[in-house]
Amino acid sequence: MALSRLAQEFAAEIKLQDWSDAPYRCDRAGHRRENDSPSKLSKDLSKMETDSVRMNVMWVAAQVLGHADPNFNVYEFAEACGVDTKTRTGRQNGGIEAGLRKNGARYQQPGVLGWE
Repeated sequence: MALSRLAQEFAAEIKLQDWSDAPYRCDRAGHRRENDSPSKLSKDLSKMETDSVRMNVMWVAAQVLGHADPNFNVYEFAEACGVDTKTRTGRQNGGIEAGLRKNGARYQQPGVLGWE
């Protein structure tokens, strides 16, 4: 199943970003550290920390997209964002879907923690 145009654009933007310094500074969209002047450089996150930031951003966008689009596929979206969706043994990682607020097949409304 193909992602919606909006989901493709969210994923492309999430994948484009350099998340390795995300907790240390606010950056514009499309930030690439290789273009930074020496005065702008900050410490780097580890690969695992960077991947965690990317995954959290993916989940936030996926919550909104899943609520809005009944055909949304979180695994396809996560892959398009650059998030690894497989376990070490090559199976689909159930943690990808577990990071979303759902009631059965229905995504919870964005901005609401409990079911109303």
